[in-house]
Amino acid sequence: MRPIWIASSAVLVLLALAASAPAARAQDERDASQLRTVHGTVMDKNENPIPSSVVYLRNMSNNTVRTYIPGTDGVYRFTGLDPNVDFQIHAEYKHEKSTKRTISSFDSRRDIEINLTIPLKN
Repeated sequence: MRPIWIASSAVLVLLALAASAPAARAQDERDASQLRTVHGTVMDKNENPIPSSVVYLRNMSNNTVRTYIPGTDGVYRFTGLDPNVDFQIHAEYKHEKSTKRTISSFDSRRDIEINLTIPLKN
């Protein structure tokens, strides 16, 4: 009698897990749709792209920093940003820095464009 009870219990557990999987997947998709992206171009004062600069994105909640090194077009992109956290972003190139900009949690945009200008000395 015991093997039938164990098998029945196992089937019920598997059915419960299978039923909850679509709900969990839907929740993950909703969560992902709420995340933000920030992107833009790093350029000099004449609006020429600055390749190989470093863009710093600091999470103001836990002080973690993510970096991005743009290619020849100067374009950077950070994805998967928590909409409930403030971020600070700036770029650096050869000891010169852009102005630090804040991405506020009160900004409801999901796609944020911020171009960063580094005033290079000639």
